[in-house]
Amino acid sequence: MESRYGIPTASIHTDAFEGVVKMTAYAKGMPHQRFVFVPQPVMGKSDEELWAYVNGPDPITGKAVMPEVIEALTRPLSPEEKKGGDFNRATPRFVTPDSEENLQQVFIENHWTDYLPIILPTEERVAAMLAGTSHNPDEIIGRMAPTSTREAWEFNVEKVAVNAVMAGAKPEYFPVILALAASGSSARGSTTSSTASMAVVNGPIRHEINMNWRTGAMGPFNHANATIGRAYGLLSQNLQGGSIPGQTYMGSQGNAYMYSNVTFAENEERSPWVPFHVQHGFKAEESTVSVFGAVRATAFTLGLRETHWQDHVRNMLRGINPRQGITFVLDPITARQFIDRGGFDSKEKLIQWAYENATLPAKIYWDDQLVQNYLYPPALKGVEPFASMLRAKPDDLISIFPKENIHVVVVGGETNGYWRIMGSTYIKTVSIDDWR
Repeated sequence: MESRYGIPTASIHTDAFEGVVKMTAYAKGMPHQRFVFVPQPVMGKSDEELWAYVNGPDPITGKAVMPEVIEALTRPLSPEEKKGGDFNRATPRFVTPDSEENLQQVFIENHWTDYLPIILPTEERVAAMLAGTSHNPDEIIGRMAPTSTREAWEFNVEKVAVNAVMAGAKPEYFPVILALAASGSSARGSTTSSTASMAVVNGPIRHEINMNWRTGAMGPFNHANATIGRAYGLLSQNLQGGSIPGQTYMGSQGNAYMYSNVTFAENEERSPWVPFHVQHGFKAEESTVSVFGAVRATAFTLGLRETHWQDHVRNMLRGINPRQGITFVLDPITARQFIDRGGFDSKEKLIQWAYENATLPAKIYWDDQLVQNYLYPPALKGVEPFASMLRAKPDDLISIFPKENIHVVVVGGETNGYWRIMGSTYIKTVSIDDWR
């Protein structure tokens, strides 16, 4: 309204989002946009408490909220407000030479790191990283943004190499890192629910760069796993325009998974089923990396119970956020138990069972806050399957996860049959070979 037609508007937000809304307006070329703030939280408040917000003071300016709204809507735009502003998206190719200690501090102060020590990306080190691919340093890989409402920033091969060096990766890892960058999916997504990412590598490259898919694969015990995952986080942070809490990152609690983004290789050798990338249309001899987002919830247990395993797994499934997908992350021992006790001689059979058994009564399903926030509005508009789910009787069982959002990955060294269900959303599988 303001930028296109010159009509004043009053954008109303809760005060916890002051930094991010002002930064977004600035990046959109509207640094003088008019804001009105009310207190946080809104969730769980009664009508009386919400009316008190509206009739009370703006916690940022101290002015009364409703008069502030009226003033914002009726006061003509000033010449300065009409002029807008320009957001400089350029980043320097070089920093001023200095000591290593001082340069480490420069990177910290500019929010270019994950606040752990980095390998300084000298010209020589970046050139060595670029030798790990046949692609031109200036080749544009794609774009990335922290949220769907923020503009996506464009980046090239050299910028990815800079972040790979910072993470401590080796040049032979670089095609995997480029593939992750080419996914366009940020490992620094700015959602208040504090999600991380997961990256699963398949194919011959697992052996070539000595990744870990056995004992400790999901932990900090392998150089390739750790630095590839860290590089994914750093490139996401720096190539999408930053991740600063309160401004461009709004995860309320944060997520320690984000340090290495749960990066590992699938244990294809000990899995009783086909590899993950083969399920998604690739050949077994191809190398790929599969990207998952919304990693924040985990249900964890040991093996399958002999008699009541179905009830136990159902309860685990019901404990995961019903708005996202899930990934069974199974040690080979447990994968074979699912075959022995459930007859699931393919991943697809386990997925079908999970789809049919991951259910909740409609009254409990629709009582979930995230379901109310994100699925109730499309249900009201007639969007399927949510419209039909909304028409269900209170005690009717609703399938929590669409079948296409349920996945299975095998990883682990068979020291015991521990396994987990990761709350996660599969995004895509990207060829690593394309980036060699």
